[in-house]
Amino acid sequence: MSELQPTKLSGIARPADVGAMLAEICEHFVEHSDVVHADGVATLKSQDWTIHIVAAEDVLQIEISTLGEEALAVTQTMFAEHLFYFAGDEPFSLEWSKPAAKVKPPGFHEATVVGVKDVTPRMRRVTLSVADVTPFLDRNMHVRLLVPPKDQTPVWPHLQENGRIGWPDELLVRIYTIRYVDAEARQISLDILQHPAEGVATPGADFARDSEIGQQVAIMGPGGGGLPAAQDIFFAGDESALPAIARMVEEAPSSMTMRAIIEVEDAGEEQPLRGLSPVHVEWLHRSSYSVGDAYVLVDRVKTALKDVEDETFVWFAGEKADVRTIKRHLAEKARDRRRQYVAWYWEKES
Repeated sequence: MSELQPTKLSGIARPADVGAMLAEICEHFVEHSDVVHADGVATLKSQDWTIHIVAAEDVLQIEISTLGEEALAVTQTMFAEHLFYFAGDEPFSLEWSKPAAKVKPPGFHEATVVGVKDVTPRMRRVTLSVADVTPFLDRNMHVRLLVPPKDQTPVWPHLQENGRIGWPDELLVRIYTIRYVDAEARQISLDILQHPAEGVATPGADFARDSEIGQQVAIMGPGGGGLPAAQDIFFAGDESALPAIARMVEEAPSSMTMRAIIEVEDAGEEQPLRGLSPVHVEWLHRSSYSVGDAYVLVDRVKTALKDVEDETFVWFAGEKADVRTIKRHLAEKARDRRRQYVAWYWEKES
């Protein structure tokens, strides 16, 4: 097998505010890569890619470096999606020295539902069969689940020239954690939370509830997340984070020490967390809260952080407002952002 060769791609982004976008890029990617930013120049470096950005008048000059064309295509799409997200409703354009080919996005895999079962009353496991399970065996553990309308020929996404993904309007797209990978059976399992609420649409949960053996779907990925490289980890989150926490506990080496605070609806939603290293879990039951107790998880985590050492990796995921509160709290404590992962997995309806 030939060695992967260094590959590069350059691009020009035209945001409404060059300085503001560069600052937002660095603010976001500091939790996912090593970031060096000074005097309008930034370098983002992960184990898979390096992105060099220079602010020049009214444009951002971008250079992406990876090993191999496949990694380059994945990084191009990832970064393009982020830039358009950061731009929001403001004017923005992005051009590459080599426009993206109009093909299915990197990491696209068609899949078939082969199993459905309840893990707890509110957590449903959907098992998918894929032709090639190899990409899902690494540390990355999040995928996009793509669900076309039933009884229709699927229309799948394709790349646009600017690297963005063109999504068909009728396609349901949600992000989930890979809970298990069965390499021999070529299957992956996703744990999907059932969270019924009157007047609130829950299409992802509805898919898990109503999915049928043989149903055709697709997944894209994997990407993001994974067990942090640390000796000591403090996990916290609600049940949306439970699949990720459970998987990381299972993958942790025996030398790692772990503790967790997890909020679930009631005792029936607790799940055993088993691995080579024991983990102390404090379960919070939402059903036991008094009326108006909206911040029990956040308050408990903030209290627990008083006893967390600086060298401990802090991992928190959950509702968007809770995540913002924890991020602010960690910033006030001046914790090293390379020793934390704080991400929102869902957002309350306003």
